[in-house]
Amino acid sequence: MSLTLRTISREQHLAYIQSLPSASHMQVPAWADVKAEWRSENLGWFDDRTGEMVGAGMVLYRQLPKIKRYLAYLPEGPVINWYAPNLDDWIQPMLAHLKQQGAFSVKMGPPVIIRRWNADTIKRGIQDPDVKRLRDLEADFIEPRAFEVADKLRRMGWQQGEDGGAGFGDVQPRYVYQVPLANRSLEEVHKNFNQLWRRNIKKAEKAGVEVVQGGYQDLAEWQRLYEITAVRDHFRPRPLSYFQRMWTALNTEDPNRMRLYFARHNGVNLSAATMLIVGGHVWYSYGASDNIGREVRPSNAMQWRMLCDAYALGATVYDLRGISDSLDETDHLFGLIQFKVGTGGQAAEYLGEWDFPLNKLLHKALDIYMSRR
Repeated sequence: MSLTLRTISREQHLAYIQSLPSASHMQVPAWADVKAEWRSENLGWFDDRTGEMVGAGMVLYRQLPKIKRYLAYLPEGPVINWYAPNLDDWIQPMLAHLKQQGAFSVKMGPPVIIRRWNADTIKRGIQDPDVKRLRDLEADFIEPRAFEVADKLRRMGWQQGEDGGAGFGDVQPRYVYQVPLANRSLEEVHKNFNQLWRRNIKKAEKAGVEVVQGGYQDLAEWQRLYEITAVRDHFRPRPLSYFQRMWTALNTEDPNRMRLYFARHNGVNLSAATMLIVGGHVWYSYGASDNIGREVRPSNAMQWRMLCDAYALGATVYDLRGISDSLDETDHLFGLIQFKVGTGGQAAEYLGEWDFPLNKLLHKALDIYMSRR
C-alpha cells in the first residue's frame, strides 16, 4: 500500500477516531486544547489507491527557549497500523513532514502492548523474595509482533526513551493496569476482585457511602481533595484551571468524554476521580482522597461504581493507568500496584516512548537542559 501524509482538519481527525474501536485519549483532537502551552497539528495518512484515511496522529509542538525549533510529540500515538510490514512507509513521511515544520526532535509513544501479567502471577511475584520487578516474572501473554516493531524502529534510527524519563514532565507510563471487560459478566469481574476489595466494597455499602457524578461546577471541590492528596503523596498538583480546561475541551468535543465522580459519607466528599472515555476504552485518570473517612472505604466503592458505569457504556477495558514495575514492598510506589492488583485485572507493558533526533546537536542540548531541571 502506498501512502500519502497530509495535515487534516480536526473534524476529519475526530471522524477517523470515532470510526475505530478506541484510541488513546491523548490522540483525540481536543487533547490539544488541554495542552494549551503546546502548538498542535492533526496529521492523516491516506491510501493512494482508494483515497481513504487509514491513520491519524495528533502532534504537539513545544518550542525550544529562544529559538524557532520544536520538539514534536505524539503522546500514545500516532494511531496507525503498527504491525504493517512496511512500517517505514508510515514513519518516514511523518519524519520528513515534522522536520519541515521546524522539529529538531520527535517523541512518540506507540500504543503497542508487549506483555501482560495476570493478577495471580503478580501476587506470586510479590511473595517471591527473588522477584524485584515485573520483568523478573514470566509474562502470561507476549505479543511477538511488538518485538518486531521495536526492531524496525531501532533500524530506522529511533532511540528508546528512559522508562518514564525526561520529557516535558508529560512522559506516559510504560506499565499500566487494566481490567478486561469484553466477553465477561459483571459478576465474573466482581468475583475476580481479591477478598480485601470485595470486603471493602461491602463495607462501604453498609456504612452508607454513596457515589455520585459531579459536573464542571464541582471541580473546585475536586481540587480541594486533590491538593490534600498532593501534600500526602508528595507530588506537585496541577492547578484547578487545568482540570477546568480539560473538562471544557474534552466534553465540547464529545459530551461523554470526561466524567467526575465523588464518594461521600454523611454528605461529606471523601474521595474523587476523573474518568475518560474514548470508544471502548475507559480510563481512571486522576484520583484524590481526604485524610479522613478512610475506614468506610470510599475509594473502593468509587472504583467499583466507575467500573460498573464503564461496563454499562459497553467498554472492553477499564484502565487504571500507570503503575511502577517494582514488586518490592519497600518501594514507595508499591502501594499503587498493590491497590490495583486487587481488581484482579492485568498489568500491561507498552513499547514505551521513542525519540528520533532530527538535529543531533539540539537533541543533545535538550537532554542536558532537561536533566538539569
